[in-house]
Amino acid sequence: MTVQPGQFVQVPLGPRVRIGVIWDSGNEGPPPNPEKLKPIQQVIDLPGLPESSRRFIDWVARYSMAPLGSVLRMAIGTPSLFKQSRMSVLYSWAGAQPARETAARKRVLEILESGPPRTAVDLAEAAAVSTGVITGLADQNVLERHERDPSHIDLPAPEPDTPGPTLSGDQKSAALALVNTVREQAYSTTLLEGVTGSGKTEVYFEAIAAALRADDKAQILVLVPEIALTNQLLDRFEDRFGARPLAWHSTLSGTARKAAWLAVARSRARVVVGARSALFLPFADLKLVIVDEEHDPAYKQEDQVIYQGRDMAVLRASLADCPAILVSATPSLETTVNCWNGKYRHVTLRERHGGATLPEVETVDMRGQVLDRGHFLSPALVEALRETADAGEQSLLFLNRRGYAPAAICKACGHRLQRDNCSAPLVVHRFGNRLKCHYCDYSTPMPRACPSCGAEDKIVPYGPGVERLAEEVSGLFPDQRVAVIASDTVKSPQEVQSFIKRIENHELDIIVGTQLVTKGHHFPMLTMVGIVDADLGLSGGDLRAGERTYQQLWQVAGRAGRESRPGRVLIQTYMPEHPVMQALVGGDGPAFYRSEADARREGLWPPFGKLAALILSGRDEAQVSAHARRLAQAAPALRGLSVLGPTPAPFARLRGRYRYRLLVRAERGVSLQPVLKDWLAQVPEKSSVRVTVDIDPYSFL
Repeated sequence: MTVQPGQFVQVPLGPRVRIGVIWDSGNEGPPPNPEKLKPIQQVIDLPGLPESSRRFIDWVARYSMAPLGSVLRMAIGTPSLFKQSRMSVLYSWAGAQPARETAARKRVLEILESGPPRTAVDLAEAAAVSTGVITGLADQNVLERHERDPSHIDLPAPEPDTPGPTLSGDQKSAALALVNTVREQAYSTTLLEGVTGSGKTEVYFEAIAAALRADDKAQILVLVPEIALTNQLLDRFEDRFGARPLAWHSTLSGTARKAAWLAVARSRARVVVGARSALFLPFADLKLVIVDEEHDPAYKQEDQVIYQGRDMAVLRASLADCPAILVSATPSLETTVNCWNGKYRHVTLRERHGGATLPEVETVDMRGQVLDRGHFLSPALVEALRETADAGEQSLLFLNRRGYAPAAICKACGHRLQRDNCSAPLVVHRFGNRLKCHYCDYSTPMPRACPSCGAEDKIVPYGPGVERLAEEVSGLFPDQRVAVIASDTVKSPQEVQSFIKRIENHELDIIVGTQLVTKGHHFPMLTMVGIVDADLGLSGGDLRAGERTYQQLWQVAGRAGRESRPGRVLIQTYMPEHPVMQALVGGDGPAFYRSEADARREGLWPPFGKLAALILSGRDEAQVSAHARRLAQAAPALRGLSVLGPTPAPFARLRGRYRYRLLVRAERGVSLQPVLKDWLAQVPEKSSVRVTVDIDPYSFL
């Protein structure tokens, strides 16, 4: 049979039948045993993977040192892609009238008279009737039944010529620069850097409009770091272009993922808004890639195939020969250095839109504070909350710790509660009175007796989480409407969107939240931000700790005073002299980045050097430790390369597996992947020990 590269096929693999993809021919030469070759059984009736997708998959596999099949699996998106879709039934009004009109039947007909066909479930929900009413009308031929493949979705085309909001002079200049990169119809990468509230989204919407105008088949990918931001961006896009873009994220059902995948492959999806995995969708006509909040660590995938979504987005654009736009108020140091070196273009927005000003930032030195037992808010922060409440405005308290307390301690013996097979502490969740591990999803009721000494009623929470902070605030301000936003309390994009609407509509007065509130939200009445434990991210020896803390705190500070009312930010810290705190108070981000770059350059840390981690794990600690030592002994002795370790990981045991780490640091001129491949090949694999390679690691736990 005739096949083409990229087509999906069924092939015999041993006694089983498996799905494969025709890949590009290589230089392997004829097979050693041609008589053992088996014929392809069937070509699957699906769009094939475009050449740019196959090249991208190849490149990601080589760079991340992951198996090609593991990367390909991400590009398939969902196993339901290969399953026959069960037809769904939709109902439309046939123009006839029912034999007997009731209020319920009338509501059904009114909905269908002005709207598209719907399923029985959707129609019944919209009309507040049972599905029996729908099928009864169909049996009377009042409604007409239509079968539809659920893997087909209607996607109205966006209108690029729909007028957007009036841009300021600063925004017009930035938008023109981005539009010109689109008109070049070639690869380039541009950083759009703008202070919080400067209107970056509306500026890059102009680049999207230019790409849509230039080519009626153009496809555009907009990446967001977390699905919590997806709905917000979808709404803004629909307001601007009159049509909703295609959404892609992990909470979609298998059927919805199949429909989205096919819409992209068949070029019916003009604009896709999605999480990092959207990079692997089969774009046939990709003309623009945008990475919103490009600094966000959520772009780094830490399991299975380990990759940095921002960097892979730039690669995706280069393979498609189209522009990439990176967007942030606090860009990553890697992106900043690329701008300094002239590798990336740089467009800036220096002022907030609409006359709003940046908030005043001040620190509260916690070394001189005396707080009541179980309280975590300084008098200065409490007073700021009170003043904001008296003014009828909103406050936000930021603490990047989920749950009620980060640990539970026995007062009798000092034992910290954790699982027997895990080094991570169990987090106290007062809602439900449970202990949870945030690394392996283990959950158990709060015990009455200490598992170590047996003492009863001696287990107490240690330290604050957002739930405990909300409890303190509610006690201090019983008349204020207080709510918690964290991934434990709002779990889907719809729940996040509903919570955000409550803040925007001023249905809440004091919001206590984690990093979910740091990204891109605009709250007109929010004027005061309190950062409760600003030093939290500065510990642990992470080379990006300072950069990440600065980015996170500046982003959350940027929620304050985004309209005419001035904003105020109070930062509780035990290190007010730290460069991060000084940069936040002084509003001098450039000085912080220069200082951070100097420190990294001196130690040859990224982006001035290369880094890779080898993470070894297994059920038997002695075997893991021995294998780590064998790897260290076989470490390559190359100029410009050094190997640190092995050493037990900070979380030395997770999910019952013991963990050791080695860190490889190299000069920019060293090609790490071939070195690592040769090194690992010298030490025979051990089935009981898993070795994971993380190129350019972000997590050191």
